[in-house]
Amino acid sequence: MMIFTSIYSVVDGFFVSNFTGKTPFAAVNLIMPFIMAIGAFGFMIGTGGSALVSKTLGEGNRQKANEQFSLLVYTVLAVGVLLTLAGEAALRPVSRWLGADDAMLEYCVLYGRISLLSMPFFMLQNVFQSFFVTAERPKLGLAVTVIAGVNNMVMDFLLVGVLHRGVAGAALATVISEYLGGGIPLVYFFAKNTTQLRLGKTHFDGRALLKACTNGSSELMTNLSISFVNMVYNLQLMRFYGEDGIAAYGVIMYVNFIFISVFVGYSIGVAPIVGYSFGAENTAELKNIFKKSAVFLTVGGVAMLCIAMALSGTLANLYTGYDSTLFTLTKTAFRLFATSYLLAGFNIFGSAFFTALNNGAVSAAISFLRTLLFQIAAVFVLPAFFGSGAIWLSMTAAELLALLVTATFLVTNRKKYHYV
Repeated sequence: MMIFTSIYSVVDGFFVSNFTGKTPFAAVNLIMPFIMAIGAFGFMIGTGGSALVSKTLGEGNRQKANEQFSLLVYTVLAVGVLLTLAGEAALRPVSRWLGADDAMLEYCVLYGRISLLSMPFFMLQNVFQSFFVTAERPKLGLAVTVIAGVNNMVMDFLLVGVLHRGVAGAALATVISEYLGGGIPLVYFFAKNTTQLRLGKTHFDGRALLKACTNGSSELMTNLSISFVNMVYNLQLMRFYGEDGIAAYGVIMYVNFIFISVFVGYSIGVAPIVGYSFGAENTAELKNIFKKSAVFLTVGGVAMLCIAMALSGTLANLYTGYDSTLFTLTKTAFRLFATSYLLAGFNIFGSAFFTALNNGAVSAAISFLRTLLFQIAAVFVLPAFFGSGAIWLSMTAAELLALLVTATFLVTNRKKYHYV
């Protein structure tokens, strides 16, 4: 599900870059971190809430689990509307602050205003990705994602490729797909279904809401940090490489969605099982999951690196083949960036693992250090000592430091949770 979501997210960039040029493409990449930062609340409630609901189901209290589930979904809808209004008002000054020049500014504002129209449903889509697994219907979650994704691809082709609506067409295609991705599960869980979860009456439970937010704080921190770090990257790249640097980094981020989604998808998929086993005090299953995960992440990291190296030229050409200078920069940069895949999976899993164990503090600490502090430090320090080209290794340096932190937490908490 995560892999397919990342693929149809990438389609926007492909059509904008090839059919409108690198200036609109750079503008979309410049404003995208701001849009994703607004949507981070959905990731927090999805991962943190599913951990809470899974634990409640594991304890055998189905009614309470459904009340918690309903409260969380309704909260996301309400917060999504409020954040949309705030985001619309802030688009122009934020675009300027992010470094948009006169040529890029209007593209940033146009794409942002249209994209924000589906923000509540974008949040719901991320929430239901986790809850479909909790409800033991991951295949249904995949089907919804495929429907939304295929729609996005088709609409991108029609609006951007055929009707030449440019940035506005790409944004509108995403809006339509997000309404489908968030709306279909909303209808499903409101209707009678055969799962343990159903939307219905609830009551305000501040303790449950706080627990879900605490559990998911690492995912909130991860997504906010990623957005902020992308902004910092763009500011640095604008200084070193200009518009080409932002465009090249945009290509890497789009392609990175696909590669990193393997680890994110695995971590999201296994989290409800960890939460359920923890609630049921099934330590044997926790040990089994942890051991298999270690093998998967090791093999997966090596495989991701090899695939990235082999396809770097092809992927760069897919987006930037119309500009030889930009193509060369993108290909070289992606090969350096791809070394981070050897380490990223362990840190992503470590954060999600502690979230599932209802230890939001440890999970948040891993996410904060990995996605914010270490990366920002690397973005400024590496180029200062090794030249502008070293900025493409910033992610690898951050993942290495984060791995030391993750390993420390796993070792010190092993007796408390008995996963080894």
